[in-house]
Amino acid sequence: MSADALSHSPLHERHVALGAKFAAFGGWEMPLEYAGGGVIKEHTAVREASGVFDVSHLGKARVRGEGAAAFVNACLTNDLGRIAPGKAQYTLCCDETGGVVDDLIAYLISDDEVFLIPNAANTASVVRLLQAAAPSGITVTDEHRSYAVLAVQGPQSPEVLAKLGLPTPGDYMAFVPSGELIVCRTGYTGEHGYELVVPWSAATGVWDSLIDAGVRPCGLGARDTLRTEMGYPLHGQDLTLEITPVQARSGWAVGWGKPSFWGRDALVAEKAEGPRRTLRGLELTGRGIPRGHMPVYAGGSPIGETTSGTFSPTKKVGIALALLDTAAGITDGDLVEIDIRGRRTEARVVKPPFVQPSVR
Repeated sequence: MSADALSHSPLHERHVALGAKFAAFGGWEMPLEYAGGGVIKEHTAVREASGVFDVSHLGKARVRGEGAAAFVNACLTNDLGRIAPGKAQYTLCCDETGGVVDDLIAYLISDDEVFLIPNAANTASVVRLLQAAAPSGITVTDEHRSYAVLAVQGPQSPEVLAKLGLPTPGDYMAFVPSGELIVCRTGYTGEHGYELVVPWSAATGVWDSLIDAGVRPCGLGARDTLRTEMGYPLHGQDLTLEITPVQARSGWAVGWGKPSFWGRDALVAEKAEGPRRTLRGLELTGRGIPRGHMPVYAGGSPIGETTSGTFSPTKKVGIALALLDTAAGITDGDLVEIDIRGRRTEARVVKPPFVQPSVR
């Protein structure tokens, strides 16, 4: 897709002025990193102080009507009955085979209203599936361009929001309205942080206030290294229509006791039988930077491939997530090899996260 065909966030000109390097994400041109910073400095700012990400490319959809929450609960994997209004929940939209159409955050506003934040490239698919399944009286609307989303992440994020006069929900995944915007204690970095759902037209003012407060602007390059250090899956790489939540070790986001949700029969059967492959963490013992779709070997035989890979700025080593064949009998602590551009590089199998999280 050409740069001219890509969508832009309401903050695009702010990013240009900050010397951002751009890349395509789900049909949107978004900042990868900023001049004078770079991925490692931006990553470190989030781990040690505070950073702000423009993630306005993420989708937004609203489900309204009598019994809206019950309807969403019968479609998506996680159990909304586990949370109360004012809380958000990570959940999955699966197809009938158990493959993952998208992973998303559901904001439970009331029994009759749920706000959803899917991934940019999958928003239209999620909205279309929900609209097709919605009974009379329930509406599903795409509000992708009605709101921007700013993720303020890092140990100093509570002080930053307090300085701006914004609330700081204490409980993880709790959200509260503040004027026109919503503040939710969520993020995808493993650090204490918040995501601000802001009306599209108000985004520049909020962004400017955050930058004026000393928060470092961070691009999606740092967001990727941060989430990989946590072992958080990225849809399109670690979760796909071919990679189920059982294989990706995301079964904790499935309400197994619910009578119905999309893909339930296939996922229950796979869980009972055991997955043929499992997502695991790999940490290089020497030099090298793994990327996705690199073969993994044990004893000279292929046993799977990487799904995500990067250099960990925190641990100063290469790390990866990889789907490994269950039949290979690999366990945590075992040594395997990753084929990095034709060179076999040793790595140790570990259980993510690679870095201790501080989100709770």
